[in-house]
Amino acid sequence: MATIPTDRSPDSTLAFLRIGYPFIGQRCERYGSDIIQTRLLLTPTICMRGRAAAELFYDTDRFMREGAMPARGQRTLTGRGGVQGLDGDAHHDRKAMFLSLMTPTAVQRLGQLFTDEWRARLPAWELAGTVTLHPEVASMLTRAVCAWAGVPLAEGELDRRTTDLQAMIDSAASVSHRHWRGRLGRKRSEHWAGDLVEGIRGGSLSAPEDTALRVIAEHRDTEGRLLPRRIAAVELLNVIRPTVAVARFVVFAALALHDHPAWRQRVRDEDAIEQFVQEVRRYYPFFPVAAARVRRAFDWHGYHFPQGRRVLLDLYGTDHHPELWPEPEQFRPERFAGWRGDPFALVPQGGGGHLTGHRCAGEWITIELMKRAVTVLTDVIRYDVPPQDLAVDLSRMPALPGSGFVVTAVRRTD
Repeated sequence: MATIPTDRSPDSTLAFLRIGYPFIGQRCERYGSDIIQTRLLLTPTICMRGRAAAELFYDTDRFMREGAMPARGQRTLTGRGGVQGLDGDAHHDRKAMFLSLMTPTAVQRLGQLFTDEWRARLPAWELAGTVTLHPEVASMLTRAVCAWAGVPLAEGELDRRTTDLQAMIDSAASVSHRHWRGRLGRKRSEHWAGDLVEGIRGGSLSAPEDTALRVIAEHRDTEGRLLPRRIAAVELLNVIRPTVAVARFVVFAALALHDHPAWRQRVRDEDAIEQFVQEVRRYYPFFPVAAARVRRAFDWHGYHFPQGRRVLLDLYGTDHHPELWPEPEQFRPERFAGWRGDPFALVPQGGGGHLTGHRCAGEWITIELMKRAVTVLTDVIRYDVPPQDLAVDLSRMPALPGSGFVVTAVRRTD
């Protein structure tokens, strides 16, 4: 039986937070292995990267999600009791609820709402002179996804909701003040979402049948029971929050267009824009890892996985694995020409299957929104990019260009 290479440090939590996205990959390189063991939050943790590791990680007979996400992450990013932490029939039932919202027509409708928000903001951008893309896009996405989900926003409420959603997203891997902002944002958002659910159930609010608010409020579990108010609130936020997080991918797309200007013309072709968007998702950092626990002890490739052991799949490291992606540190959208998809190779939002596994149900939405944003940035507007801090600090999770991507002299082309 082979021994999993083990980090000598008594606990690597601070090193993980200091190094960020490259942490697992650096240790894999150090030990010459795509599987290593360390201690995080004082807990023995197996870390893996690569296609074979991803295929193993999404084997639901061997791994479970219950108890895998640290409590800190549940209190900020995901909430407690949501679909991410379910297994078996409960997970299949809840996942089917989300997938029912992701029809091609519904995804297109959200994309159109996002495009409409861009166009509505352009007069203000032209007058402003200087615009920081990240907060602007996050605000537009909040308004668009709430309209799509059947969620009413009161006058003056947009900024407050966007701020709380952004705080949850930004707190995902923080032990500083960002964590406490995320907890406050989570508390306020769950209270707000819970009131919306109760409004639908009590008749004081209405929403179309195919909207997320209505579907989640009226969903019954495998035993025919309505979801508890708090769980329904968590799941409603699991539609809204990840959509707002796409603002980061939009900023990275803008950065890629700036760094690789030849693609501004090329993305007008449907195949090219698909390649470009997929390479942005592969190349730039989004969420660093996914977590699971070993369901029952097993051996794999000569390594032993004890029951209950926490396991992390390195999403960033898999998307930059040189055996999967030649010259992974080069931005090359053409690598996706003719690509047929591989659920265990490109994993920025998780891997495996959409229907039964833990791959993000909103991945189709992400791709649609990114395409819409790239089209606006290349076909609808022109802008200047002044000198600023565009470096992406991989030690900060989640990452963004330091400036948030500032543009000036925005003008419409149509």
